[in-house]
Amino acid sequence: MTKWLQSGRRRDLCVLLAAMGECHGQQLKSRLETHYDERIDPKSFYGSLSALVDAGFVEKRTEGIYDVYSLTDAGEERVREHARWMNDRLEE
Repeated sequence: MTKWLQSGRRRDLCVLLAAMGECHGQQLKSRLETHYDERIDPKSFYGSLSALVDAGFVEKRTEGIYDVYSLTDAGEERVREHARWMNDRLEE
């Protein structure tokens, strides 16, 4: 498994994108803040997203004034791989 999943926030962002499909950055940030029940610093949030884009797990495109994010095939595979790993650990 690659190191990108060692970050809980990056992992959670990918899980949300897998569930939501493509979405605006602000929608994604709001969902994550709701899950964590706390505000997330925008610079830190977008830094996590940028790292996922740079690693090739998330795709970013501009739609009007919004940035829209979605999982790449590699990102989707990593999320599914991690879900299988978690499932195996819980069944043990």
